[in-house]
Amino acid sequence: MEPNETHDPPNGMPNGIPDGISNGMPNGIPMADGAIVELYFRRDERAIYETARKYGRLLLSVAVRITGSREDGEECVNDTYVGAWGAIPPARPAVLGTFLCKITRRLSLKAVRGRNAEKRGGGTFTAALDELAECVPAPTDVEEEVLKNELSAAIDRFLSGMPETERKIFVCRYWYFDGVAEIAERFGFGESRVKMTLLRTREKLRRALEKEFKQ
Repeated sequence: MEPNETHDPPNGMPNGIPDGISNGMPNGIPMADGAIVELYFRRDERAIYETARKYGRLLLSVAVRITGSREDGEECVNDTYVGAWGAIPPARPAVLGTFLCKITRRLSLKAVRGRNAEKRGGGTFTAALDELAECVPAPTDVEEEVLKNELSAAIDRFLSGMPETERKIFVCRYWYFDGVAEIAERFGFGESRVKMTLLRTREKLRRALEKEFKQ
């Protein structure tokens, strides 16, 4: 089931996000994912609080990198909580953080697409997309929806066959839109090594996609 993306709270959701938690301010030990999911299933409004407390900062980081705006990022994060409330149940995500990031990423990309072209995205987001542009075949309007699904599956297959470190660096750059310096610090690598790893991975991806879509 696709999470609810409307700005209006779904039926039974608390009216508004509790103050002071959209940025995930820490307060004690975060609740386990399974326990948070159970709160959603019980329609307990503490689910929103615990979600924000544990994942708010991560979600805001993802949203701001994509939208280039803290204000827009915070709105996307709050809409993520609405989406999660509408999707759980029936969804029972095994990894809540990944489930939430997927909602935030989709909402943030939707917000960017709705802007005027001159105002689109932040620097990191735009740079990351520019890097990937050479790898992805350009569809016609008729082919676009079919190709989007096929492309997603092809990239998933490509990633599943990559060495773990290369896969994680790729995901950090092109899923979470982390900057090169941030990735280098996280993995303890120099920036030049991260750039070279990304370059080689993009070239491998380009060849893999060319081979797959020429069949």
